[in-house]
Amino acid sequence: MKKNAVTNETCPAQALLKMLSGKWKPEIFRLAFDGPLRFSGLLRQISGSNKQSLAVALKELEEVGLLQKVVIREKPLHIEYNLTETGRSLLPVFEQLESLG
Repeated sequence: MKKNAVTNETCPAQALLKMLSGKWKPEIFRLAFDGPLRFSGLLRQISGSNKQSLAVALKELEEVGLLQKVVIREKPLHIEYNLTETGRSLLPVFEQLESLG
């Protein structure tokens, strides 16, 4: 069986769970399906989150290729996070999971 280059796992479900494991990652990922995310908006929407843990989770989701960081060069300068094509391809998986609960 071929190994996944991102996580070095052989099971696709296990690889996905590893990519999304963490306190805030599933919620960040779910919110990203509704459109671009701003850091300050995430802090307001995810109760109990803090700047440091949220920044780490966003960076990790970016590193595994599920989110893309976009710098918006307007005044004031801000950053948005969007789902990548790979991230968007997981929407049916999340819809099925939501239908179970």
